[in-house]
Amino acid sequence: MKRLLRRLSRTVAAARPSRRKGKKAVPEGHVPVCVGEEGGLVERFAVRAELLGEPPFAALLRRAAQEYGYAHPGALRIPCPVADFRRLLLRLSHDPSPAGCYA
Repeated sequence: MKRLLRRLSRTVAAARPSRRKGKKAVPEGHVPVCVGEEGGLVERFAVRAELLGEPPFAALLRRAAQEYGYAHPGALRIPCPVADFRRLLLRLSHDPSPAGCYA
């Protein structure tokens, strides 16, 4: 888990001053996450970092590690249907808009 958090912090640091055309910077305290199943719709989210430790989210991170490994290049990717991920974020958050889509 420590290895994953270090990797996420590097990803967030790299994503903050985004100069790439069409990409928005990730808000402070958030982690960029790509969600989607193989061959399906993939959507990018900015997820509050505090949600990473929640048990349902940790289960998704373990599933991602099994599927992609810890050395997967690029942003954190979670193999989950986008609609299911949105429902999970809503359930875990007290805020009606727990994550912003920035794709």
